[in-house]
Amino acid sequence: MVMFLFLVVALAVVVAAVTLAVVGGGENGPLPEAAPERLRDPLPPDRPVERADVEALRFPLAARGYRMSDVDDALGRLGAELAERDARIADLESALAGAREASAHGPARPSGEKHVPMDKPAPRPEDRP
Repeated sequence: MVMFLFLVVALAVVVAAVTLAVVGGGENGPLPEAAPERLRDPLPPDRPVERADVEALRFPLAARGYRMSDVDDALGRLGAELAERDARIADLESALAGAREASAHGPARPSGEKHVPMDKPAPRPEDRP
């Protein structure tokens, strides 16, 4: 019976010591707050986002799903790059349409130059009076 009481008291002392150490009653004060898990590999800031970057993107879990700030940052970056690419595609398509229209009307000639039909050779400078 004495041995049982001794073990119960020893167990209570150990539990109290561990509790005080964890809560902050130790020599160094309380335990520091754990830093929240952050996005480890964000989208690259120095180059355009590629498909592999989006496929490799993994958001850390938070208490209620994902951290909204990480998801908002990634979606904002992707949206901006898509808008930039859409504008670039529209510019290139309009330039292509302009080039096609110009080629449909024939090659442009500098002003003052006369049109010479292809079936007649152009006069040579030595043949001119």
